[in-house]
Amino acid sequence: MPRKVEFPEVSDLVICSVKNVKNFGAFVTLDEFEGKEGFIHVRDVATGWVKYIRDHVREGQKVVCKVLGVDQERGHIDLSLKQVNDHQRREKIQERKNENKAEKLLEIVSAKLGKTIDEAYDEVGETLISEFGTVYGSFEATAADPSVLDDLGIAKDWITALVEISNENIQLPSVTIDGTLEISTPAPDGVDHLRTALMSGLQFDDAEIDILYLGAPKYKVTVTAEDYKLAESALKHSIDSISSEIEKSGGTASFKRKEEL
Repeated sequence: MPRKVEFPEVSDLVICSVKNVKNFGAFVTLDEFEGKEGFIHVRDVATGWVKYIRDHVREGQKVVCKVLGVDQERGHIDLSLKQVNDHQRREKIQERKNENKAEKLLEIVSAKLGKTIDEAYDEVGETLISEFGTVYGSFEATAADPSVLDDLGIAKDWITALVEISNENIQLPSVTIDGTLEISTPAPDGVDHLRTALMSGLQFDDAEIDILYLGAPKYKVTVTAEDYKLAESALKHSIDSISSEIEKSGGTASFKRKEEL
């Protein structure tokens, strides 16, 4: 198993289970740190004056807190609920879900090789964490580019199994943008010019571009990429290429993003 960290660091975000709520604060256990308990003072529960603490936190609730202070000798951990915004909370919960999934995937990899999960961490797990930050991060990176494992000193059988399980189970994050293209040409062989122009708009290495016929002269252009910056770049490249090509035959092209329709 991965080496357990005994205590969180100050400013870390941690997932907690609320065990006991008093008027002066809430006592919690830290889900990621076995046996560790923390305390959220009422002043750190919410912004402003807290009249009824249970309006904000209840027994049995899962909460994401920021670590304010750690006293390892006393085993005391001070936490804040109010210093965690919605984005941080969602991100932390997703991170936890991802790592739970990664643990299960590594167990599958281990089983394929007749190894235990402890052996998996000893032989590859710590290397993956060191290189990619988290086990889940290593599965994502491998799904995107299997060659990332080649120079890490990992045995070939482990690499083969990791690549296989990554490809089968990891869906890489992506974004999609689209809009409507209107394109026409007065040329007598217009169909050929249209086809050439549209084909030119599909050429982009780092994104997936689809063009769907909606009925003359309209086409739907959809771009899928790993982030918005890349998607926008691919979309611009596609529309510019199509416009440039169709203008050679005296034609025109115009494009409207989906939100502009």
